[in-house]
Amino acid sequence: MLPHDCFLCGAFAGATLLCDECRQDLPRIAAACCPLCALPTPTNGGICGACLKQPPFFDATQCRFRYAFPVDRLVQALKYQHRLAVAQFFADALLETSATMLMQTDLLLALPLSVQRLRDRGFNQALEIARPLAKRLGLPLHTNGYGRSLDTVPQTSLPWKERHKNIRGAFECGMDLTGKAVTVIDDVMTTGATLNEFARTLKNHGAARVTNLVVARAFR
Repeated sequence: MLPHDCFLCGAFAGATLLCDECRQDLPRIAAACCPLCALPTPTNGGICGACLKQPPFFDATQCRFRYAFPVDRLVQALKYQHRLAVAQFFADALLETSATMLMQTDLLLALPLSVQRLRDRGFNQALEIARPLAKRLGLPLHTNGYGRSLDTVPQTSLPWKERHKNIRGAFECGMDLTGKAVTVIDDVMTTGATLNEFARTLKNHGAARVTNLVVARAFR
């Protein structure tokens, strides 16, 4: 990457997307979060009450940032302005804290979009984040054999409690994942309903462990 100005503040950033000051100011998530859903927990990193009451289908979640300014601006630039350099930045940020976890996985999957959403957007932002991760670590990244078969109402338009119903049965999988440790890459986790339904589908096809690796986590 050639030297350029910081994407956020316009100061000189060298060969990186953000200058040092903006990079240090990003809202990182503290370690004391639920290992399943990545929300803050008063139990010093123990499993939160919601996950104890209704365990998700996925086995762990790691998120790098809180979905707040200016991370939300970066996510939107990737998704809606096609600023693909942001995907590389996010991949690098995930590697900073999750390289060890990624070395324990068998394959990577990007949370799929529906055919209509993919057609409208032109690309899957989760897949663009996953590509450099797979390349750096030499992990297989599967892009076929699974997908989102239902074009549901956008989750962001629904109340939190309605999102699990909306996404039910939205994914399909034609792969044999028996005994595999799968890591699912996504850009933003809000309620976790979409990732949970995808994990349910993967578990139904034999996955032994499903871990979510997500750039940003929305807090209530």
